[in-house]
Amino acid sequence: MDAQAMEAGARPRDREATRERILQAARTLFGEQGYETVTVRMIAAAAEANVALVGRYFGSKAGLFAAVLQGEPTLSALFEGGADALPRRLAEYAAERMRRPPDNPILRALERSAAHPEVRSLARERLITAVLNPIAEQLHGPDAQHRARMATAVFLGIGATRRRLGPQDPTPADVDRLTAVFEACLAG
Repeated sequence: MDAQAMEAGARPRDREATRERILQAARTLFGEQGYETVTVRMIAAAAEANVALVGRYFGSKAGLFAAVLQGEPTLSALFEGGADALPRRLAEYAAERMRRPPDNPILRALERSAAHPEVRSLARERLITAVLNPIAEQLHGPDAQHRARMATAVFLGIGATRRRLGPQDPTPADVDRLTAVFEACLAG
């Protein structure tokens, strides 16, 4: 970039910085307004980028949402510490989900936009890679994938119940009950 363009306040071309600005703008807008409401033009404007760059870097709005999901925190800490304590860790995390919605704006956007076909497909893939498969990898014996699926169903049911009935502070007895449920789901 020449000195005249720099003086005029133009931004130097930097593919990675532009891509990151687009990702951050998308994360913010998706988190605030949901998938359906946000347009590619809105994201490009917020990122101060050409709208064509969204397509070049991410392919589509759905591709951009998938990239945002990839950058989100995972539940990996739940899967550290051995399989024996996994039911208790899952129960404690699920109990926390009873108390309040996720802090993460993208998880809230996923919840709000779950009926959208593109989001449903992306959420399914994320659920498999971030929850179902890591649980199954912790299990030994037959039917690990099926047992992980049952535990995942309980896990998702907690969030669905909270959304429909409102938050509730779990008691220590609730955590014990959830631990027993996860133990039953995961037993080989």
